Amino acid sequence: MLLSTPRRSILGAAGTVALGALALAGCGSDSLSGGSSASSAPAAAPEVAADPALTAMLPQSVQDSGVLRVGTNAEYAPNEFLRGGEVVGMDIDLMDAVAAKLGVEAEYQNAGFDTLITGVQGNRYDAAISSFTVNAERLQQVNMVQYFNAGTQWAVREGNPDGIDPESPCGATVAVQNGTVQADVDLPARQQACADAGRPAIDVVPFDSQQDATAALAQGRVQAVLADSPVLGYAVQQTEGIELVGDVYDAAPYGVVVPKEQTRTAEAISQAFQAIAEEGAYDAAIEAWGAQDGAVDEFPVNPAQ
Repeated sequence: MLLSTPRRSILGAAGTVALGALALAGCGSDSLSGGSSASSAPAAAPEVAADPALTAMLPQSVQDSGVLRVGTNAEYAPNEFLRGGEVVGMDIDLMDAVAAKLGVEAEYQNAGFDTLITGVQGNRYDAAISSFTVNAERLQQVNMVQYFNAGTQWAVREGNPDGIDPESPCGATVAVQNGTVQADVDLPARQQACADAGRPAIDVVPFDSQQDATAALAQGRVQAVLADSPVLGYAVQQTEGIELVGDVYDAAPYGVVVPKEQTRTAEAISQAFQAIAEEGAYDAAIEAWGAQDGAVDEFPVNPAQ
């Protein structure tokens, strides 16, 4: 089921936006069981003013409506998740700032992660932002605008009672979210390595949401979970009884997804990211969620793999 969750209007009378969503940073996620709220609030973010030249690069339908329809899977805290029915998170703060620079309002629609790219292709969304790792397969389907860098991380129950080694997980029971690079690329490669070595297969337990995968670990129903590094780092802070294990690996950029034929839209989003980076709003959004280690300083369309 598609849950439409429009954001507040971000354009004021003067055509600027202050990223009010940043005030939510540091708060615990409703979507992670056992979470606790932090009390610190980030510094106020810079205002973002619209750039008419970038607005003119958008499709006429977006210019006429003043709304950029953005698909997301709001179950991947701290990047995108629901709080009180509103979509919030690092990606959301970034996209709000980009939309403001483009002179439009971002309106978010929450959907299953593995439906977002087809939703962009089918004109259900003008763009999608949902911690999409840029890879060759996705670049064949859509344009992607780089905006962040993240790797993969493993987590286990506190104390690692099952002795899980991410370098040798054969025979382990591992939770993962459907449609992610971990489910589609990482674990299949590890499964093949286990088979080639004549070792027991990994028991992969897929979930439609990352929160359910994390909960399965906390409840002892699986022995490990793997996901993007900022997501698991946040989950460990918010969920009792789990801890990180091993190093972050396979760092790769995240990208905003844009229809393949909408090259001008992709370029406009790229230039908007560059502008908010120069003005300070990009760093403010990243730092508000403690994710500055993944910040980038270039925002190319379809970065080389």
